[in-house]
Amino acid sequence: MDLNGTAVIDAPADEVWRSLNDPEILRQCIPGCEVMEKVSDTEWAASLVLNLGLFKPRFTGAVHLSNLDPPHAYTISAEGKGGMFGFAKGAADVSLEPLPEGKTLLTYALKADVGGKIAQLGARLVGSTASVLADLFFARFTEVIRRHAAKSA
Repeated sequence: MDLNGTAVIDAPADEVWRSLNDPEILRQCIPGCEVMEKVSDTEWAASLVLNLGLFKPRFTGAVHLSNLDPPHAYTISAEGKGGMFGFAKGAADVSLEPLPEGKTLLTYALKADVGGKIAQLGARLVGSTASVLADLFFARFTEVIRRHAAKSA
């Protein structure tokens, strides 16, 4: 499954970069994320529960950062196991481009794969769920950055 998109974030690129590298901010923004703990500067442990209608599988795994080019780009990859539901793994290339008025254009290209029972739900359901989760993430991420900016002002 491939998923590409952009989001305009109402914050400077360096602030967006810091937020994208803050496990607590990501935990707040990733739908269903229960744990996002820093293991090292480039690795985090994570667990989340996906809401797939009748099924709510819990995935635990690791997140890795690579191809670091602060504050412009990186690759974030994750692999999780969901017990009897199977596995999910993927990687996203993320880039940040400063825009006028202190805004940032975030561009991402995600490649993901699922296996086991979750894959049996069908590519359409998994793909549409991933798209909804991406939209929710960026809505939450934008709100968290807005609140942080309001506190700093």
